[in-house]
Amino acid sequence: MYIPEHFNVTDKEEILAFIKANAFGQLISLVEGKLFSSHIPFFLSDDNQSLICHIAKRNPQWENIEDQEALVTFQGPHDYVSPSWYSSSGVPTWNYQSVHIYGRPQLITETEQLSTIVNELTGIYESSLEKPWEPEYKESMLNAIIGIKIKITDIQCKYKLSQNRSANDRLQVIEEHKKRGSSKLSSATKNAL
Repeated sequence: MYIPEHFNVTDKEEILAFIKANAFGQLISLVEGKLFSSHIPFFLSDDNQSLICHIAKRNPQWENIEDQEALVTFQGPHDYVSPSWYSSSGVPTWNYQSVHIYGRPQLITETEQLSTIVNELTGIYESSLEKPWEPEYKESMLNAIIGIKIKITDIQCKYKLSQNRSANDRLQVIEEHKKRGSSKLSSATKNAL
């Protein structure tokens, strides 16, 4: 990913928090010589050194994934920025937050480990519900999925939040994002001031 210096984020705790808050990502690898992307939820291993997910066995992406480097992308809030919002000249652009993770995938096929993956993901996403669903499924259902553990080899993080503009322009962008309903992006831009 192209990252100009003023948009580069290197704080590891900030990046890990972003991944956890935006954990529905894209797993990208080659399938039969073409780029292939699966949109799926991930979670970080306890030591924050790997990403963990699962895909359907019918999804061909798992078949040769261990033989290559994979890319996982996570997208945060994003929205258009009009040059009419600036006090000085500018061009149309887009503000956003994104993390790219490169790594070496390893397949997980053991039933107990697959159950742990499903239970972990369920726990993460059910925890915010008033009456969380408790995992209750036939063990045979686990035979329909493949777990993937991606050992992280490189992390790139970019927050393009008008940091290259004057303080006045940035404040105007924050206000315009609020008006457009992009409250999370507005807050992220304000935090980057």
